[in-house]
Amino acid sequence: MADTLLSRLVSPFFVLTWSTGFVVARFGLPYAEPATFLALRFIGVLIVMAPLALLARGAWPSRRQGLHMAVAGILLQAGYLGGVWAAIKLGMGAGLAALIVGMQPVLTAVLGQWLGDRPNVRQWAGLALGLVGVGMVVGNRLGNELTPASLSWAILGLLSITAGTLYQRRFCPAIDLRVGSALQFGAALVVTLPFAFLFETRDVMWTPQFIGALAWSVLALSIGSVSLLFLLIRRGAATRVASLMYLTPGVTAVMAWLLFREALTLVMILGLVVSAVGVAWAQGKR
Repeated sequence: MADTLLSRLVSPFFVLTWSTGFVVARFGLPYAEPATFLALRFIGVLIVMAPLALLARGAWPSRRQGLHMAVAGILLQAGYLGGVWAAIKLGMGAGLAALIVGMQPVLTAVLGQWLGDRPNVRQWAGLALGLVGVGMVVGNRLGNELTPASLSWAILGLLSITAGTLYQRRFCPAIDLRVGSALQFGAALVVTLPFAFLFETRDVMWTPQFIGALAWSVLALSIGSVSLLFLLIRRGAATRVASLMYLTPGVTAVMAWLLFREALTLVMILGLVVSAVGVAWAQGKR
C-alpha cells in the first residue's frame, strides 16, 4: 500500500521532468553535437554522484551485479539519449521523435510477456488508448523531416529505452541510487566518448543558453528524473512504468507552446486527455 502511494506521488514529478528532455535538446543542440553534449552531461553527473556515493558509503554491488547495472545504464542513457538526440540533430522534429519513442509502452508490454510481466486486458486497453492519444498530440506536427538516418537513430533510441527498462527491472538489484547512478553514467560515458572523438568535432559554444541546458540536463534530468525512474521500476511492473511515457509527448507539447510558441491545437489537448485516461487504465486506477 505504501509503495502504491509513493508511486502515485512520484509519477507526476517524473513525467514533468522527463518531458523537459526534448526542450533541453532544443536549447542545447545548436551549440554542441549530440555525443559531445551527452559526454559533458555524463561527466557532470559523475562529478556530482561519485563523491556522494563514496561519502555515503553505500553498499557497492558485486562484480556481476555491477555489470548488470552498467548494461542497463548503457541502454537507458547512451542508447536512448544518443539515438533521440542524433535523430533531432539530423532534422527530425521533436513531435515525430516523441511519437516514435511513444511506442515504448506497447513494445514493453509485448516483450515483457517473455519476462513474466504480462499485462491484463485492462492494461492492454489502456496502452492502446494511450497510443491513440499520442497520435492525436503529435500527428498534426509531422512534416517532411523524416530521413532513413534520422529514423534509424530514433528507432535505436526506442529499442534502447525499452530494453533498458526491462533489463533494469529484471536484473538490477535495489542498490543505493547514488552508487547505481555512478555506475550507470560511468558506463554510458565510456560508450559515448568514442563517438564524440571519432565522428564529431567536439566544438562547444559556451553560451548562457548552452550552460543552462547542460545544468538542467545534469541535475533535473540525469539525476532527478532518472532516479525517479529507477524508483518507479523497483516498485511497479515494467508495463505500468512504461505507460507513463505516453504522457511525455503531450506535456512536451504544452512546454513547447509556453517556451517557443509552437502550435497547441484543440486536437492536441484532447490527445493529452486521452493519453492520461489510457495511462490511468494501464496503471490500474479507476
